[in-house]
Amino acid sequence: MTRRLRLADIERLRRTRGRTVLLYLTDRCPVGCAHCSVAALPAGPRITDHRLFAGILAGICAEPGIEAVAISGGEPFAERRGLVLAVDAFADAGKDVVLFTSGHWASGPRCPRWITRVLERSSTVILSTDSFHRAAVDRRRFCRAVAHAARAGCHLVLQLLDEPGAVPFAEEVLRDTLGDDWSGRAEITLITPLRAGRGGGVFAIGRRYGVAELGPCPLTASPTVRYDGVITGCCNESVITGGGPRALRRRATGAAEVRAALAAFRDDPLLRAVGSVRPDDLVRLPPFAALAGARYPDVCGLCWRLHETAGDDGSRLLTALMGRGGGT
Repeated sequence: MTRRLRLADIERLRRTRGRTVLLYLTDRCPVGCAHCSVAALPAGPRITDHRLFAGILAGICAEPGIEAVAISGGEPFAERRGLVLAVDAFADAGKDVVLFTSGHWASGPRCPRWITRVLERSSTVILSTDSFHRAAVDRRRFCRAVAHAARAGCHLVLQLLDEPGAVPFAEEVLRDTLGDDWSGRAEITLITPLRAGRGGGVFAIGRRYGVAELGPCPLTASPTVRYDGVITGCCNESVITGGGPRALRRRATGAAEVRAALAAFRDDPLLRAVGSVRPDDLVRLPPFAALAGARYPDVCGLCWRLHETAGDDGSRLLTALMGRGGGT
């Protein structure tokens, strides 16, 4: 029986090294929002090498420590063949599936059988909406997506951009589709704007932070595997699409290389340190001291500078810190 994961369960797994991975299934999305953090488009790139994709799935499935796989993009439901293969492979391997989607696929009152099967084999559906999405996925369609996922037995998380009216809108949708007792079957979460992809031109950088104001980034515990074999050490959208330090990206051509890359990121000393050590302590290590006085838009900005500074010597530079029990 498929386990239903609440948001707290997902976050707990995501912050534990080696327990989760994000499968970035496609760059295609029919919504085409102006603020898309990965710049996905209706005619965006999609899976073309299905032999490679099969190897990617096999590599993830063969990792015994991985308990849950999140599937995102782009819009996963725009990649029918790949989504069905991925959900079946992960469910058969005993791994929980968490789907991120806009709900665009809920075009009518009846749900196609292949979509129902995907939903039935998934643990949780995270449905995203905001003022940008609603130009293509209006309230009626979004409500249908909520209803279809609920009927399939999924736990639901409504993920909304933190903007005026977001929570009342979500509560109204859940009451209308699930009834007044919806809280046992669904949750609401707010997210901050992402200044990546097209979102980089929509959302301005706010304040910058000193090192002492930043904390560890536990999301370095969850790598991302893209449909074309690119594997990144975290979920940062800019890294996924080719930005950031080269050390945060690897490429795999088959199952064995997928497993090797996942193991390398899981054990990487600098990623482990960024995920668990206060930045104040990191910048006390040479040659990171020069980074102490700068200000950063977020912890990702500091992480990039740490990787650029460390180069190929990250393991050596962190030996003393790791020896004291930090960065585990």
